Amino acid sequence: MSDTKEVVDAATTAVAGASWSQTRAILRVIFTVLAVAATLWLLSVLRGVILLVVLAIFFAYLLAPLVDCACRPFTVRGRKHVMPRALAIGVVYLLILGSLALAATLLFPQVGTQITQLAEEAPSYLDLARLQVLGWTTSYEAYRLPAAVRDAINSSVTHTVEITGKYVMDGLGNFLIQLLGYLPWLMLIPILAFFLLKDSASFRAIALQTLPQGHWRWRGRELLQDINATLAVYIRAQLIACLLIGTVCTIGFYLLGVRYALVLGIVSGLLEFIPLVGPLVVALIAALIASFYSIRQALAVVVFLGIVRIVHDYVIYPRIIGHGMPLHPFAVIVAVLCGAALAGVPGIFLAIPAVAILSVGYRHWLEHTGSEGLVADLLKPGE
Repeated sequence: MSDTKEVVDAATTAVAGASWSQTRAILRVIFTVLAVAATLWLLSVLRGVILLVVLAIFFAYLLAPLVDCACRPFTVRGRKHVMPRALAIGVVYLLILGSLALAATLLFPQVGTQITQLAEEAPSYLDLARLQVLGWTTSYEAYRLPAAVRDAINSSVTHTVEITGKYVMDGLGNFLIQLLGYLPWLMLIPILAFFLLKDSASFRAIALQTLPQGHWRWRGRELLQDINATLAVYIRAQLIACLLIGTVCTIGFYLLGVRYALVLGIVSGLLEFIPLVGPLVVALIAALIASFYSIRQALAVVVFLGIVRIVHDYVIYPRIIGHGMPLHPFAVIVAVLCGAALAGVPGIFLAIPAVAILSVGYRHWLEHTGSEGLVADLLKPGE
C-alpha cells in the first residue's frame, strides 16, 4: 500500500513539475512581449532626442576618416609632429563648412527658383491629370459597357486622382513642416559629433567597464567592434551613393530636358539614403512630371532611371559596401514601413541602421549562449 502511495505521489509531483515548466515558458513569452512593447513606447516618446543622437553619430562616422587622416604624423625639418585630435576636428569642420557654404552659394538661387515654380504650377498639374484621366475613360466607350459600369469607373478613377493629388500635396507639406521643426535641433549635431570624435575611445572603455571581466567583456568588445564596422560601412556607402546618384540624376535630367532637373536631382540624392523606397518614389515623381509635357520624355526618364538602378545596384554599390550589411529586400521594405509608422520621418531614416544593429546583436547573442534561436529558447521548458 505504501509503495502505491509513493508511486502516486511521484506521478503527481512529475505532473506538477511539467505544468510549472509550461507555465514558466508562457510567462517568459509574456514578459518578453511586454518588455518589447515598453521599449517601443519609450523609443517613440524619445524619438526626437534619439534622432538627434543618431544623426550626430552618423555625422561622426562620416568625418572620422578625415579626422584620422589629419591626425597622422607629419615631418617638419626632420622632426615628427602630430596634430592634436581636437585641432584636427576643428580643421575638418572648417573644410566641411566652407564646402557647404560654397555649394549653397552656387545652388540655392537655382533651387529656390525651381521650387517656387513647382509650387505655383502644382494646381495646373493636377488639372492636367484630371483631363488626361477623362480622356482615358472615354477610350473604352467602343466596348459598349453598361452606362452604370462606365459611370462607376469614371467616378472611381476621378476620385483616385483627387485623393492622390491631395495626398501628395499634404504629404509633401507635412514632410517639410516636420523637417523645418527639426532644424533648430540640427545645430547640436556638430557639437555632439565633436565629443564623439574626440572621446570615442573613452566612451567605449566606459561602456566595457560596466561588464564583468572575462568572457562578458570580451564579447562586449567584439559586439561594439562589429556594430562600429557595420554602421561605418553602411553610412559611408550611403553617403557616396547619395552624392553619386544625385549628381548622375541631375545631369541626366538636364540632358533629357526634364523641368526642375536640379530639384529632382537633389531629391534623388536625399532619398537614396532610403533603400528601395526612395528610388521608387523618385522614379514616380520624375516620370509623372515628364508625362505632363511629353510621353516620350516620360519613357526616356523611366529608361534612364532603370539603367542607373541596374548599373548602381549590381555594379557600383556592391563594390562600395562590400559584405558589410547583407539585408534581404523584403526586410528592407518592412523595416522602412515600420519605421515610418512608429516614428514618421525620423523612423524612415533610422529603420535600416536599427535593423542592422539588431541583427548584429542577435548574432552575438546566439554565439554567446549557444542558442538555437529566440523562439526556441522562450518555449523551452525550464529545468
